[in-house]
Amino acid sequence: MAIKRPSFLSKLPSFSLGALLLRIPGFKILDWYIMRKFLGTYIFAIALILAITIMFDINEKLDAFLKAPLRATIFDYFLNFLPYFANQFSPLFTFIAVIFFTSKLASNSEIIAMLSAGVSFKRLMRPYLMSACVIAIATYLLSAYIIPPANVKRIDYTNTYVKNKRIDYGSNIMMQVAPGEIAYIARYDNTTKTGYKFSLESFDDKVLVSRLTAQIIKWDTLYSWQVRDYMIRDFSGNREIITRGTRLDTIIPIEPRDFLISKNDHEMLTTPQLREYIHRQKERGIANIKSFEIENERRYAMCAAAFILTVIGMSLSSKKVKGGMGLNIGIGLALSFSYILFTTVTSTFAVSGYTSPMVAMWIPNIVYIFIALYLYRRASSD
Repeated sequence: MAIKRPSFLSKLPSFSLGALLLRIPGFKILDWYIMRKFLGTYIFAIALILAITIMFDINEKLDAFLKAPLRATIFDYFLNFLPYFANQFSPLFTFIAVIFFTSKLASNSEIIAMLSAGVSFKRLMRPYLMSACVIAIATYLLSAYIIPPANVKRIDYTNTYVKNKRIDYGSNIMMQVAPGEIAYIARYDNTTKTGYKFSLESFDDKVLVSRLTAQIIKWDTLYSWQVRDYMIRDFSGNREIITRGTRLDTIIPIEPRDFLISKNDHEMLTTPQLREYIHRQKERGIANIKSFEIENERRYAMCAAAFILTVIGMSLSSKKVKGGMGLNIGIGLALSFSYILFTTVTSTFAVSGYTSPMVAMWIPNIVYIFIALYLYRRASSD
């Protein structure tokens, strides 16, 4: 039987991106052909899913969209929602793209032609991993630096016009604001930036040296606070010095976002901000930061998932099977959805305290690494 001549042997125009990449030592037409197929299918899959998602989202939030300004709906919500949604399901899109276009190559006997020309299975995997590297870098940059600022506008839109999930009130708030300094606020109203029955105690080697109490405390900007109807008690041995006043501007290293933690706050911080926030909250003894730690680990785990799912998808679909690509796509969808489900389940373990956030986010990757190695060895030995 004659082997079909693969289309990647066609000459590339001198001005194309492929021609520029071919100038890289070791980069071949085969690499460019597979990368173009991979990334093209990946982008097409994202565009298709996003189009469907927009229709469902409009149907679900139609009442909110009708009462909101059109400009805000387009630029504050949809323009920021689409990259957020695409990045959340990037592993799924990667897997589907690999399964789809590799099964098509196999059904057209192009994989057979490549292997018959002396290309090893290991060498054939290289452009797949190069494409996965492009996706992983894009995923990280989006999740770490680009999407968080966009989420500020998106979440503010949903809080204003869809459903307000912002936490604006707190009670019995206690935290360590600095080494040896403990702050307490009986009640805080974020709509007016005002706290009631405030106290700040300073300790020196577990000995109370100063205590500031105030009926009202108002937040200005950054760490600037204003206390009203205050009293300061300084202790020195058996002596006590009392200072009273009606108003005092002071610096206290806390902000309302440090103790009023909403459901989606972790999605609005860039990775450097997220690390700083986690470190600062741990120093203050605040335990309600699991969602921030999970988000930090998830951003790295998603990048690794691009490589793992690419190897699994390529190993599954590189062989020509009877009945076309339907079986491969079905297996691919089952594995990709099981990966997402597995990640969701393990994240609940971290929230419940059974595992650390790092372990919870990397367990699915570790399990699927072994699946990828098994499928790769089986495919390369056939």
